[in-house]
Amino acid sequence: MSSGVALPTLDLVAPSVAFPQPLPAADVYAVPHTGTAQLGDAASEASAQMSEAVAHGLREAGEAAVEVLGALSGALLAGRAAMLTTRVLASAAVRAAEEQRCLERQEELSAAAAEQWQAAAYAVARANARRTALLARCARDAGAPGDGGPSRPDLPPPLDPVGRPLGEVRAELARLEEALRQAEERRTAWEVARLTAVLDGAAEGDDAWRRLVVDRREAMVRRHTASRTAEAERDEAGPGEPPRPTADATADPEAVRALGADILAALDPAAASATVELAVGAVGRAVGRAALDPARARRHLVEARKFVQDANRTARRRRADEEWAAAQLDFLTRRAPEDTEALDEAPDAVGPLRRLLAEGVPLSPGERRTVELRVSERMAHLEALYVQAQCAHALSELAERFGGPADASRPEGQDLRLDWTPDGWGPDHWLRATLVGGTLRFATMYRGGPGERGPRERALDDARCAEAQERLAEFTAVARELGLTVDLRIEQTEGARPGLPGEDGAVVLDPVRRTFGGQPPRGKPDREQSVPRYRTVGDEPR
Repeated sequence: MSSGVALPTLDLVAPSVAFPQPLPAADVYAVPHTGTAQLGDAASEASAQMSEAVAHGLREAGEAAVEVLGALSGALLAGRAAMLTTRVLASAAVRAAEEQRCLERQEELSAAAAEQWQAAAYAVARANARRTALLARCARDAGAPGDGGPSRPDLPPPLDPVGRPLGEVRAELARLEEALRQAEERRTAWEVARLTAVLDGAAEGDDAWRRLVVDRREAMVRRHTASRTAEAERDEAGPGEPPRPTADATADPEAVRALGADILAALDPAAASATVELAVGAVGRAVGRAALDPARARRHLVEARKFVQDANRTARRRRADEEWAAAQLDFLTRRAPEDTEALDEAPDAVGPLRRLLAEGVPLSPGERRTVELRVSERMAHLEALYVQAQCAHALSELAERFGGPADASRPEGQDLRLDWTPDGWGPDHWLRATLVGGTLRFATMYRGGPGERGPRERALDDARCAEAQERLAEFTAVARELGLTVDLRIEQTEGARPGLPGEDGAVVLDPVRRTFGGQPPRGKPDREQSVPRYRTVGDEPR
Protein backbone atom coordinates (compact mmCIF):
# COMPACT_ATOMS: atom_id res chain seq x y z
CA MET A 1 0.00 0.00 0.00
CA SER A 2 1.38 3.38 -0.94
CA SER A 3 -1.44 5.58 0.36
CA GLY A 4 -4.86 5.61 1.93
CA VAL A 5 -7.34 8.07 3.38
CA ALA A 6 -9.90 7.94 6.20
CA LEU A 7 -12.31 10.26 7.97
CA PRO A 8 -12.17 9.36 11.69
CA THR A 9 -15.55 9.65 13.35
CA LEU A 10 -16.15 9.79 17.09
CA ASP A 11 -18.43 7.08 18.46
CA LEU A 12 -18.47 6.34 22.19
CA VAL A 13 -16.24 8.64 24.22
CA ALA A 14 -13.48 6.65 25.91
CA PRO A 15 -13.51 7.69 29.57
CA SER A 16 -9.87 8.43 30.38
CA VAL A 17 -8.72 10.91 27.72
CA ALA A 18 -7.03 14.09 28.97
CA PHE A 19 -6.49 17.38 27.15
CA PRO A 20 -3.29 17.21 25.08
CA GLN A 21 -0.37 19.38 26.07
CA PRO A 22 0.21 22.27 23.65
CA LEU A 23 2.55 21.33 20.81
CA PRO A 24 5.51 23.67 20.23
CA ALA A 25 5.64 25.39 16.89
CA ALA A 26 7.54 23.24 14.40
CA ASP A 27 10.61 25.06 13.12
CA VAL A 28 13.22 22.84 11.48
CA TYR A 29 15.77 25.66 11.49
CA ALA A 30 15.41 26.55 15.17
CA VAL A 31 14.67 23.13 16.69
CA PRO A 32 17.21 20.39 16.06
CA HIS A 33 15.86 16.96 15.17
CA THR A 34 16.25 14.77 18.25
CA GLY A 35 15.50 11.33 16.84
CA THR A 36 12.49 9.13 17.15
CA ALA A 37 10.67 8.16 20.32
CA GLN A 38 11.44 4.59 21.33
CA LEU A 39 8.08 3.07 22.23
CA GLY A 40 9.25 -0.48 22.76
CA ASP A 41 10.77 -1.13 26.18
CA ALA A 42 9.76 2.21 27.68
CA ALA A 43 6.10 1.91 26.83
CA SER A 44 5.95 -1.76 27.74
CA GLU A 45 7.34 -1.03 31.17
CA ALA A 46 4.97 1.90 31.68
CA SER A 47 1.83 0.20 30.38
CA ALA A 48 1.10 -1.79 33.54
CA GLN A 49 1.20 1.38 35.65
CA MET A 50 -0.98 3.29 33.19
CA SER A 51 -3.71 0.70 32.69
CA GLU A 52 -6.24 2.78 34.64
CA ALA A 53 -5.13 6.17 33.32
CA VAL A 54 -5.11 5.63 29.54
CA ALA A 55 -7.95 4.17 27.51
CA HIS A 56 -6.57 1.04 25.83
CA GLY A 57 -10.11 0.07 24.90
CA LEU A 58 -13.48 -0.66 26.38
CA ARG A 59 -12.92 -2.44 29.67
CA GLU A 60 -15.08 -5.05 31.28
CA ALA A 61 -18.24 -3.43 32.63
CA GLY A 62 -17.66 -4.28 36.28
CA GLU A 63 -14.27 -2.52 36.27
CA ALA A 64 -15.72 0.81 35.16
CA ALA A 65 -16.49 1.86 38.73
CA VAL A 66 -12.79 2.43 39.46
CA GLU A 67 -11.96 4.21 36.20
CA VAL A 68 -11.17 7.93 36.39
CA LEU A 69 -12.79 10.35 33.96
CA GLY A 70 -10.33 12.40 31.91
CA ALA A 71 -10.81 16.14 31.42
CA LEU A 72 -11.22 15.95 27.64
CA SER A 73 -13.62 13.02 27.88
CA GLY A 74 -15.61 14.88 30.53
CA ALA A 75 -15.83 18.04 28.43
CA LEU A 76 -17.00 16.07 25.39
CA LEU A 77 -19.67 14.26 27.38
CA ALA A 78 -20.87 17.56 28.86
CA GLY A 79 -21.10 19.03 25.37
CA ARG A 80 -23.05 16.06 24.08
CA ALA A 81 -25.40 16.32 27.04
CA ALA A 82 -25.99 20.02 26.31
CA MET A 83 -27.14 19.12 22.79
CA LEU A 84 -29.56 16.37 23.85
CA THR A 85 -33.25 16.46 24.70
CA THR A 86 -34.66 16.24 28.20
CA ARG A 87 -36.03 12.80 27.40
CA VAL A 88 -32.63 11.41 26.38
CA LEU A 89 -30.94 12.83 29.48
CA ALA A 90 -33.68 11.36 31.67
CA SER A 91 -33.25 7.96 30.00
CA ALA A 92 -29.53 8.12 30.78
CA ALA A 93 -30.28 8.99 34.40
CA VAL A 94 -32.56 5.96 34.69
CA ARG A 95 -29.83 3.74 33.18
CA ALA A 96 -27.18 5.14 35.51
CA ALA A 97 -29.34 4.44 38.55
CA GLU A 98 -30.07 0.90 37.39
CA GLU A 99 -26.38 0.22 36.77
CA GLN A 100 -25.59 1.37 40.30
CA ARG A 101 -28.29 -0.90 41.69
CA CYS A 102 -26.83 -3.81 39.70
CA LEU A 103 -23.43 -3.20 41.27
CA GLU A 104 -24.95 -2.99 44.73
CA ARG A 105 -26.71 -6.32 44.13
CA GLN A 106 -23.47 -7.72 42.64
CA GLU A 107 -25.25 -8.47 39.39
CA GLU A 108 -23.59 -8.53 36.00
CA LEU A 109 -23.82 -5.37 33.93
CA SER A 110 -24.49 -5.37 30.21
CA ALA A 111 -22.96 -1.93 29.57
CA ALA A 112 -19.25 -1.42 28.92
CA ALA A 113 -17.18 1.22 30.68
CA ALA A 114 -17.67 3.93 28.06
CA GLU A 115 -21.43 3.37 28.04
CA GLN A 116 -21.61 3.47 31.82
CA TRP A 117 -19.62 6.70 31.92
CA GLN A 118 -21.83 8.24 29.24
CA ALA A 119 -25.00 7.46 31.19
CA ALA A 120 -23.46 8.82 34.40
CA ALA A 121 -22.16 11.99 32.72
CA TYR A 122 -25.55 12.71 31.14
CA ALA A 123 -27.24 12.16 34.50
CA VAL A 124 -24.75 14.58 36.10
CA ALA A 125 -25.47 17.20 33.40
CA ARG A 126 -29.22 16.82 34.01
CA ALA A 127 -28.85 17.15 37.79
CA ASN A 128 -26.50 20.16 37.56
CA ALA A 129 -28.84 21.94 35.13
CA ARG A 130 -31.84 21.40 37.39
CA ARG A 131 -29.84 22.62 40.36
CA THR A 132 -28.80 25.83 38.58
CA ALA A 133 -32.32 26.50 37.29
CA LEU A 134 -33.90 25.88 40.71
CA LEU A 135 -31.49 28.25 42.46
CA ALA A 136 -32.12 30.87 39.78
CA ARG A 137 -35.91 30.66 40.25
CA CYS A 138 -35.55 30.94 44.02
CA ALA A 139 -33.24 33.95 43.65
CA ARG A 140 -35.73 35.72 41.35
CA ASP A 141 -38.68 35.09 43.67
CA ALA A 142 -36.71 36.21 46.71
CA GLY A 143 -36.33 39.61 45.07
CA ALA A 144 -40.01 40.02 44.20
CA PRO A 145 -41.56 43.07 45.88
CA GLY A 146 -44.09 42.25 48.57
CA ASP A 147 -43.35 38.53 48.40
CA GLY A 148 -40.67 37.07 50.59
CA GLY A 149 -40.33 34.02 48.38
CA PRO A 150 -39.00 30.64 49.44
CA SER A 151 -35.72 30.39 51.28
CA ARG A 152 -32.69 29.46 49.23
CA PRO A 153 -32.36 25.66 49.29
CA ASP A 154 -29.26 24.21 50.89
CA LEU A 155 -27.92 22.10 48.02
CA PRO A 156 -24.56 20.38 47.47
CA PRO A 157 -22.23 22.12 45.01
CA PRO A 158 -22.52 21.20 41.31
CA LEU A 159 -20.98 17.84 40.60
CA ASP A 160 -17.80 17.74 38.50
CA PRO A 161 -17.03 14.14 37.49
CA VAL A 162 -13.61 14.89 35.95
CA GLY A 163 -10.70 13.24 37.74
CA ARG A 164 -12.96 11.01 39.81
CA PRO A 165 -13.78 7.29 39.58
CA LEU A 166 -17.21 6.25 38.38
CA GLY A 167 -18.23 4.66 41.66
CA GLU A 168 -17.54 7.89 43.54
CA VAL A 169 -19.41 9.95 40.93
CA ARG A 170 -22.45 7.69 41.21
CA ALA A 171 -22.51 8.04 44.99
CA GLU A 172 -22.23 11.85 44.82
CA LEU A 173 -24.87 11.94 42.08
CA ALA A 174 -27.32 9.98 44.24
CA ARG A 175 -26.82 12.47 47.09
CA LEU A 176 -27.27 15.46 44.79
CA GLU A 177 -30.43 14.02 43.22
CA GLU A 178 -31.97 13.29 46.62
CA ALA A 179 -31.18 16.83 47.81
CA LEU A 180 -32.70 18.17 44.59
CA ARG A 181 -35.83 16.07 45.03
CA GLN A 182 -36.39 17.43 48.51
CA ALA A 183 -35.65 21.03 47.48
CA GLU A 184 -37.96 20.82 44.46
CA GLU A 185 -40.71 19.33 46.60
CA ARG A 186 -40.39 22.21 49.08
CA ARG A 187 -40.34 24.69 46.21
CA THR A 188 -43.45 23.08 44.68
CA ALA A 189 -45.25 23.22 48.02
CA TRP A 190 -44.47 26.96 48.24
CA GLU A 191 -45.69 27.53 44.67
CA VAL A 192 -48.87 25.57 45.33
CA ALA A 193 -49.51 27.59 48.49
CA ARG A 194 -49.09 30.81 46.52
CA LEU A 195 -51.36 29.50 43.77
CA THR A 196 -54.11 28.30 46.10
CA ALA A 197 -54.01 31.63 47.91
CA VAL A 198 -55.11 33.20 44.61
CA LEU A 199 -57.84 30.58 44.21
CA ASP A 200 -58.97 31.01 47.81
CA GLY A 201 -59.14 34.77 47.48
CA ALA A 202 -61.40 34.47 44.45
CA ALA A 203 -64.29 33.17 46.55
CA GLU A 204 -64.47 35.36 49.61
CA GLY A 205 -66.95 34.00 52.15
CA ASP A 206 -67.42 30.71 50.26
CA ASP A 207 -66.38 28.06 52.80
CA ALA A 208 -67.31 25.18 50.50
CA TRP A 209 -64.96 26.50 47.82
CA ARG A 210 -62.13 26.90 50.33
CA ARG A 211 -62.55 23.28 51.40
CA LEU A 212 -62.36 22.12 47.80
CA VAL A 213 -59.15 24.10 47.26
CA VAL A 214 -57.53 22.79 50.46
CA ASP A 215 -58.48 19.19 49.63
CA ARG A 216 -56.64 19.43 46.33
CA ARG A 217 -53.50 21.19 47.57
CA GLU A 218 -51.51 18.10 48.58
CA ALA A 219 -52.60 16.26 45.45
CA MET A 220 -51.19 19.14 43.35
CA VAL A 221 -47.81 18.83 45.09
CA ARG A 222 -47.68 15.05 44.65
CA ARG A 223 -48.73 15.18 41.02
CA HIS A 224 -46.19 17.83 40.06
CA THR A 225 -43.36 16.17 42.01
CA ALA A 226 -44.07 12.83 40.35
CA SER A 227 -43.94 14.44 36.91
CA ARG A 228 -40.36 15.66 37.56
CA THR A 229 -38.76 12.24 38.06
CA ALA A 230 -36.35 10.80 35.50
CA GLU A 231 -38.78 7.98 34.74
CA ALA A 232 -41.61 10.43 34.03
CA GLU A 233 -39.40 12.62 31.85
CA ARG A 234 -38.13 9.58 29.96
CA ASP A 235 -41.69 8.44 29.26
CA GLU A 236 -42.79 12.04 28.58
CA ALA A 237 -45.46 11.63 31.24
CA GLY A 238 -46.56 15.14 32.13
CA PRO A 239 -48.65 16.15 35.13
CA GLY A 240 -51.87 15.20 33.34
CA GLU A 241 -54.56 17.11 31.52
CA PRO A 242 -57.32 18.97 33.37
CA PRO A 243 -60.68 17.17 33.28
CA ARG A 244 -62.92 17.83 30.30
CA PRO A 245 -66.36 19.31 31.05
CA THR A 246 -69.28 17.22 29.83
CA ALA A 247 -73.04 17.74 29.88
CA ASP A 248 -73.47 15.21 32.71
CA ALA A 249 -70.70 16.84 34.76
CA THR A 250 -72.43 20.24 34.70
CA ALA A 251 -75.91 19.10 35.70
CA ASP A 252 -76.03 20.98 38.98
CA PRO A 253 -74.16 23.84 40.71
CA GLU A 254 -72.25 21.57 43.11
CA ALA A 255 -70.99 19.44 40.22
CA VAL A 256 -69.89 22.61 38.40
CA ARG A 257 -68.12 23.84 41.51
CA ALA A 258 -66.28 20.50 41.99
CA LEU A 259 -65.33 20.27 38.32
CA GLY A 260 -64.08 23.86 38.36
CA ALA A 261 -61.92 23.07 41.38
CA ASP A 262 -60.50 19.99 39.61
CA ILE A 263 -59.67 22.07 36.52
CA LEU A 264 -57.87 24.69 38.60
CA ALA A 265 -56.09 21.97 40.61
CA ALA A 266 -54.46 20.83 37.36
CA LEU A 267 -52.60 24.14 37.11
CA ASP A 268 -48.82 23.98 37.06
CA PRO A 269 -47.64 25.44 40.39
CA ALA A 270 -45.42 27.87 38.50
CA ALA A 271 -48.25 29.12 36.27
CA ALA A 272 -48.28 32.85 35.59
CA SER A 273 -50.57 34.80 37.91
CA ALA A 274 -52.31 36.65 35.06
CA THR A 275 -53.42 33.42 33.37
CA VAL A 276 -54.41 31.91 36.72
CA GLU A 277 -56.70 34.86 37.36
CA LEU A 278 -58.32 34.37 33.93
CA ALA A 279 -58.95 30.71 34.72
CA VAL A 280 -60.36 31.53 38.17
CA GLY A 281 -62.66 34.14 36.64
CA ALA A 282 -63.98 31.64 34.09
CA VAL A 283 -64.70 29.09 36.83
CA GLY A 284 -66.46 31.75 38.87
CA ARG A 285 -68.72 32.66 35.93
CA ALA A 286 -69.46 28.97 35.41
CA VAL A 287 -70.54 28.56 39.04
CA GLY A 288 -72.70 31.67 38.79
CA ARG A 289 -74.46 30.39 35.65
CA ALA A 290 -74.79 26.77 36.71
CA ALA A 291 -78.29 26.95 38.19
CA LEU A 292 -79.90 28.99 35.38
CA ASP A 293 -77.89 28.05 32.26
CA PRO A 294 -75.92 24.75 32.48
CA ALA A 295 -74.87 24.97 28.82
CA ARG A 296 -73.29 28.39 29.33
CA ALA A 297 -71.67 27.17 32.55
CA ARG A 298 -70.12 24.35 30.58
CA ARG A 299 -68.72 26.83 28.02
CA HIS A 300 -67.12 28.81 30.81
CA LEU A 301 -65.53 25.63 32.17
CA VAL A 302 -64.19 24.80 28.71
CA GLU A 303 -62.73 28.30 28.63
CA ALA A 304 -61.16 27.80 32.07
CA ARG A 305 -59.68 24.49 30.93
CA LYS A 306 -58.06 26.18 27.95
CA PHE A 307 -56.57 28.88 30.19
CA VAL A 308 -55.13 26.13 32.42
CA GLN A 309 -53.66 24.27 29.44
CA ASP A 310 -52.05 27.45 28.12
CA ALA A 311 -50.65 28.35 31.55
CA ASN A 312 -49.22 24.85 32.02
CA ARG A 313 -47.66 24.80 28.57
CA THR A 314 -45.99 28.17 29.20
CA ALA A 315 -44.74 27.15 32.65
CA ARG A 316 -43.28 23.86 31.38
CA ARG A 317 -41.62 25.59 28.45
CA ARG A 318 -40.12 28.24 30.74
CA ARG A 319 -38.80 25.58 33.10
CA ALA A 320 -37.36 23.56 30.20
CA ASP A 321 -35.73 26.70 28.75
CA GLU A 322 -34.09 27.48 32.09
CA GLU A 323 -32.67 23.98 32.45
CA TRP A 324 -31.53 24.00 28.81
CA ALA A 325 -29.83 27.36 29.38
CA ALA A 326 -28.12 26.03 32.51
CA ALA A 327 -26.67 23.09 30.55
CA GLN A 328 -25.44 25.35 27.73
CA LEU A 329 -23.92 27.78 30.22
CA ASP A 330 -22.10 25.01 32.08
CA PHE A 331 -20.56 23.74 28.84
CA LEU A 332 -19.62 27.14 27.42
CA THR A 333 -17.97 28.33 30.65
CA ARG A 334 -15.84 25.23 31.18
CA ARG A 335 -12.11 25.86 31.27
CA ALA A 336 -9.37 23.63 29.96
CA PRO A 337 -6.92 22.40 32.60
CA GLU A 338 -3.80 24.42 33.32
CA ASP A 339 -0.84 23.92 30.98
CA THR A 340 -3.15 23.12 28.04
CA GLU A 341 -4.47 25.25 25.22
CA ALA A 342 -7.29 27.53 26.39
CA LEU A 343 -10.79 27.09 25.01
CA ASP A 344 -12.31 30.01 23.12
CA GLU A 345 -14.76 32.07 25.17
CA ALA A 346 -18.24 32.91 23.92
CA PRO A 347 -19.44 36.13 25.60
CA ASP A 348 -22.14 36.70 22.97
CA ALA A 349 -23.76 33.41 24.05
CA VAL A 350 -22.91 33.42 27.76
CA GLY A 351 -24.42 36.88 28.39
CA PRO A 352 -27.98 36.06 27.22
CA LEU A 353 -27.86 32.72 29.05
CA ARG A 354 -26.93 34.40 32.33
CA ARG A 355 -29.67 37.00 31.82
CA LEU A 356 -32.26 34.30 31.22
CA LEU A 357 -31.37 32.57 34.48
CA ALA A 358 -30.95 35.71 36.57
CA GLU A 359 -33.91 37.75 35.27
CA GLY A 360 -36.14 35.24 33.49
CA VAL A 361 -35.72 37.10 30.17
CA PRO A 362 -36.23 34.57 27.36
CA LEU A 363 -33.73 34.35 24.52
CA SER A 364 -34.63 35.86 21.18
CA PRO A 365 -34.48 33.54 18.16
CA GLY A 366 -31.22 35.17 17.13
CA GLU A 367 -29.68 34.72 20.57
CA ARG A 368 -30.71 31.07 20.65
CA ARG A 369 -29.09 30.50 17.25
CA THR A 370 -25.91 32.15 18.56
CA VAL A 371 -25.86 29.84 21.60
CA GLU A 372 -26.36 26.76 19.44
CA LEU A 373 -23.60 27.92 17.08
CA ARG A 374 -21.10 28.52 19.90
CA VAL A 375 -21.89 25.13 21.43
CA SER A 376 -21.39 23.45 18.05
CA GLU A 377 -18.09 25.29 17.52
CA ARG A 378 -16.75 24.25 20.92
CA MET A 379 -17.87 20.67 20.33
CA ALA A 380 -16.10 20.58 16.97
CA HIS A 381 -12.90 21.86 18.59
CA LEU A 382 -13.06 19.30 21.41
CA GLU A 383 -13.78 16.48 18.99
CA ALA A 384 -10.77 17.49 16.90
CA LEU A 385 -8.56 17.40 20.01
CA TYR A 386 -10.01 14.01 20.94
CA VAL A 387 -9.31 12.57 17.48
CA GLN A 388 -5.72 13.84 17.62
CA ALA A 389 -5.16 12.38 21.07
CA GLN A 390 -6.68 9.02 20.22
CA CYS A 391 -4.81 8.72 16.92
CA ALA A 392 -1.58 9.26 18.85
CA HIS A 393 -2.70 6.69 21.43
CA ALA A 394 -3.47 4.20 18.66
CA LEU A 395 0.01 4.68 17.22
CA SER A 396 1.52 4.23 20.67
CA GLU A 397 -0.45 1.02 21.13
CA LEU A 398 0.75 -0.33 17.77
CA ALA A 399 4.33 0.45 18.69
CA GLU A 400 3.89 -1.47 21.93
CA ARG A 401 2.46 -4.48 20.14
CA PHE A 402 4.82 -4.63 17.19
CA GLY A 403 7.86 -2.65 18.32
CA GLY A 404 9.79 0.08 16.56
CA PRO A 405 10.23 3.81 17.13
CA ALA A 406 7.43 6.35 16.62
CA ASP A 407 7.04 10.08 16.90
CA ALA A 408 4.40 12.78 16.54
CA SER A 409 4.74 16.37 15.42
CA ARG A 410 2.63 19.22 14.17
CA PRO A 411 4.17 20.79 11.07
CA GLU A 412 2.69 23.99 9.72
CA GLY A 413 -0.65 23.36 8.06
CA GLN A 414 -1.21 19.98 9.73
CA ASP A 415 -3.19 19.10 12.84
CA LEU A 416 -0.91 16.15 13.53
CA ARG A 417 1.79 14.02 11.89
CA LEU A 418 2.56 10.50 13.09
CA ASP A 419 5.61 8.52 11.94
CA TRP A 420 6.11 4.89 12.94
CA THR A 421 8.87 2.51 11.91
CA PRO A 422 7.59 -1.04 12.60
CA ASP A 423 10.15 -3.47 13.93
CA GLY A 424 12.36 -4.67 11.06
CA TRP A 425 11.49 -1.80 8.72
CA GLY A 426 14.28 0.59 9.67
CA PRO A 427 16.13 2.54 8.81
CA ASP A 428 14.82 2.90 5.27
CA HIS A 429 11.01 2.51 5.54
CA TRP A 430 8.27 3.71 7.87
CA LEU A 431 4.55 4.50 7.98
CA ARG A 432 3.27 8.06 8.07
CA ALA A 433 -0.17 9.36 9.03
CA THR A 434 -1.14 13.03 8.66
CA LEU A 435 -4.30 14.58 10.08
CA VAL A 436 -5.51 17.74 8.36
CA GLY A 437 -8.99 19.19 8.82
CA GLY A 438 -10.39 15.91 10.12
CA THR A 439 -8.99 13.84 7.24
CA LEU A 440 -6.42 11.18 8.10
CA ARG A 441 -4.03 10.17 5.31
CA PHE A 442 -1.64 7.22 5.44
CA ALA A 443 1.42 6.52 3.31
CA THR A 444 4.27 4.03 3.16
CA MET A 445 7.49 6.05 3.13
CA TYR A 446 11.10 5.40 2.17
CA ARG A 447 14.12 7.44 3.21
CA GLY A 448 15.40 9.68 0.44
CA GLY A 449 14.28 12.05 -2.27
CA PRO A 450 12.38 11.56 -5.50
CA GLY A 451 14.30 9.62 -8.11
CA GLU A 452 14.71 6.32 -9.90
CA ARG A 453 14.42 3.24 -7.69
CA GLY A 454 16.17 0.06 -8.73
CA PRO A 455 14.41 -3.32 -8.99
CA ARG A 456 15.61 -4.36 -5.54
CA GLU A 457 14.41 -1.13 -3.92
CA ARG A 458 11.05 -1.32 -5.69
CA ALA A 459 10.55 -4.91 -4.59
CA LEU A 460 11.26 -3.94 -0.98
CA ASP A 461 8.91 -0.97 -1.33
CA ASP A 462 6.12 -3.29 -2.49
CA ALA A 463 6.82 -5.73 0.36
CA ARG A 464 6.56 -2.89 2.89
CA CYS A 465 3.32 -1.72 1.27
CA ALA A 466 1.83 -5.19 1.66
CA GLU A 467 2.86 -5.31 5.32
CA ALA A 468 1.45 -1.80 5.80
CA GLN A 469 -2.06 -3.00 4.97
CA GLU A 470 -1.86 -5.43 7.91
CA ARG A 471 -0.55 -2.73 10.24
CA LEU A 472 -3.28 -0.30 9.19
CA ALA A 473 -5.94 -2.93 9.81
CA GLU A 474 -4.49 -3.13 13.32
CA PHE A 475 -4.61 0.67 13.56
CA THR A 476 -8.32 0.79 12.70
CA ALA A 477 -9.04 -1.95 15.26
CA VAL A 478 -7.15 -0.14 18.02
CA ALA A 479 -8.79 3.17 17.10
CA ARG A 480 -12.21 1.52 17.37
CA GLU A 481 -11.33 0.41 20.90
CA LEU A 482 -10.49 4.05 21.67
CA GLY A 483 -13.86 5.35 20.47
CA LEU A 484 -12.99 6.17 16.84
CA THR A 485 -14.28 4.65 13.64
CA VAL A 486 -11.62 4.82 10.93
CA ASP A 487 -13.04 3.68 7.60
CA LEU A 488 -9.86 3.38 5.56
CA ARG A 489 -9.97 3.66 1.78
CA ILE A 490 -6.87 2.43 -0.07
CA GLU A 491 -5.91 4.76 -2.89
CA GLN A 492 -2.74 3.05 -4.16
CA THR A 493 -1.43 -0.41 -3.32
CA GLU A 494 2.19 -0.35 -4.41
CA GLY A 495 5.13 2.02 -4.46
CA ALA A 496 6.41 3.92 -1.41
CA ARG A 497 6.79 7.69 -1.17
CA PRO A 498 10.06 9.55 -0.52
CA GLY A 499 10.73 11.57 2.61
CA LEU A 500 12.65 11.84 5.87
CA PRO A 501 11.43 10.55 9.25
CA GLY A 502 10.30 13.41 11.52
CA GLU A 503 10.86 16.03 8.84
CA ASP A 504 9.28 19.46 9.30
CA GLY A 505 8.75 19.03 13.01
CA ALA A 506 10.31 18.22 16.36
CA VAL A 507 9.57 14.99 18.16
CA VAL A 508 6.84 15.61 20.74
CA LEU A 509 5.26 12.23 21.57
CA ASP A 510 6.30 11.01 25.00
CA PRO A 511 5.83 7.23 25.24
CA VAL A 512 5.71 7.24 29.01
CA ARG A 513 3.18 10.05 29.41
CA ARG A 514 1.14 8.97 26.40
CA THR A 515 0.33 12.57 25.67
CA PHE A 516 1.79 15.45 23.69
CA GLY A 517 4.78 17.33 25.01
CA GLY A 518 8.17 16.41 26.45
CA GLN A 519 10.91 14.07 25.22
CA PRO A 520 11.23 10.37 26.03
CA PRO A 521 14.30 9.04 27.84
CA ARG A 522 17.11 7.81 25.62
CA GLY A 523 17.81 4.11 25.67
CA LYS A 524 16.19 1.65 28.00
CA PRO A 525 14.77 3.47 31.04
CA ASP A 526 15.58 2.40 34.53
CA ARG A 527 12.90 1.69 37.11
CA GLU A 528 12.62 5.29 38.25
CA GLN A 529 12.40 6.65 34.70
CA SER A 530 9.54 4.34 33.83
CA VAL A 531 7.18 5.87 36.37
CA PRO A 532 4.35 7.61 34.50
CA ARG A 533 4.80 11.36 34.46
CA TYR A 534 1.37 12.30 33.24
CA ARG A 535 -0.53 14.94 35.17
CA THR A 536 -3.61 13.77 37.04
CA VAL A 537 -6.50 16.23 37.27
CA GLY A 538 -7.52 16.80 40.86
CA ASP A 539 -10.95 16.96 42.45
CA GLU A 540 -11.25 20.74 42.35
CA PRO A 541 -13.48 22.06 39.53
CA ARG A 542 -11.69 24.05 36.88
